[in-house]
Amino acid sequence: MHPNDTLTTAIAAQAASLVLEQGLEYGAAKAKAARALARQGGSGRAALPSNEEVEDAVREQLALFFADTQPGELDALRRLALRWMDRLSVFRPHLGGAVWRGTATRHSAIHIDLYCDDGKSAEIALLDLGIAFDSQQVDRGHGPAQDVLTVYTACRELGTSVPVHLIVQDHDALRGALKPDARGRTWRGDGVALRRLIDTTSASRVAT
Repeated sequence: MHPNDTLTTAIAAQAASLVLEQGLEYGAAKAKAARALARQGGSGRAALPSNEEVEDAVREQLALFFADTQPGELDALRRLALRWMDRLSVFRPHLGGAVWRGTATRHSAIHIDLYCDDGKSAEIALLDLGIAFDSQQVDRGHGPAQDVLTVYTACRELGTSVPVHLIVQDHDALRGALKPDARGRTWRGDGVALRRLIDTTSASRVAT
């Protein structure tokens, strides 16, 4: 293996630890891991790992260190996400991030895309429901900055408050958002798909 490939693998492994221990997003975790390894004397220039490579490392660490606790935490987060998707069904919500991909722990945030005709309609809906939220614009490095509405909601099963990030998308952006990754896995799913996933995973846990 080329030394630079080894360094990329090390960045992926350390980034995965940051994702699981601190709840960082993949981009921030990769950057922090690369800086840490550079300070530790990492030599050579390595390409940052892809999100898929970091996710592979996350799954490996979940299986090794969190197999007893992570499935229950993931189930609690998915059920909480589904409740929010039901409340905001008019915006065709789609769950993304670690909660959808199956790698979430109690440190993970919930990411739900909302597809709106009017960018302010989601804010108005939350105000009408009496729900307090924080609003910010987030630059994801591609395309224009996105409005993100963050709600902090109690998760009884986990005994903690969980951030729910509602990402306001253009109404017509849904088609492109459903494209799979390089391995054919979906990046997000709607309420029907999430219910199916919860039922399938719950049945599997009972069977084992």
